[in-house]
Amino acid sequence: MMFSNPFDLSALGNTPGASTKSGTTATGAEATQDRFLKLLVAQLNNQDPMNPMDNAQMTTQMTQINTVAGIESLNTTLKGMATQFTAMQNLQGLSLIGREALVEGKTFGFDGTVGKAAFRIDSPADSVQVDVLDKAGQVIDTLDFGALTAGQHSFNWDGSEFNPNDVASYRVRASNGGTPVGSFMYSRLTVTSVGMKDGQMQLQLQNGSTVGYDKITTFM
Repeated sequence: MMFSNPFDLSALGNTPGASTKSGTTATGAEATQDRFLKLLVAQLNNQDPMNPMDNAQMTTQMTQINTVAGIESLNTTLKGMATQFTAMQNLQGLSLIGREALVEGKTFGFDGTVGKAAFRIDSPADSVQVDVLDKAGQVIDTLDFGALTAGQHSFNWDGSEFNPNDVASYRVRASNGGTPVGSFMYSRLTVTSVGMKDGQMQLQLQNGSTVGYDKITTFM
């Protein structure tokens, strides 16, 4: 009589009639466990009586098959969670349409003739001014904010006397006791639409640009 070799998990993928396409099986984990049990029974029925499989070997094989089944189950759970996360991102994105986003930049977001922007100053300043510049870099208007605390400040500029197409950018001049204070400028733009690309949320802004969600400083 011929006796089988010691039980080998590699045989699980080569059993007669086993499909290689996951779509033709009920579930990967259940099919694998079913093949394992059939092979285990066959092994026990045909093992060499002079060299039977010991309990430790059998326990090891059963632990391995449970690990395989557990990984397949975990993968299925993670795929479900990823799908739910994407759906939540889409819902969140829809709620952002129509809101104003602050992104790094020195241009205005126009609402009719009103230019919208924001800036941050690093420390308190007793004098803060914003110069509006045309495409030639010339100052066409200046806003005087006086003294301001450190932090972020948003503002609106009445550009009714100017053609918005002639306005290029703005700059901030801040000082305290004659000493310059550092500043940082933001474009303030309305979100017009949202979408997903490579799993990341993308926002289209009123000026036609598209930026990733992680590029937004804050929403207003």
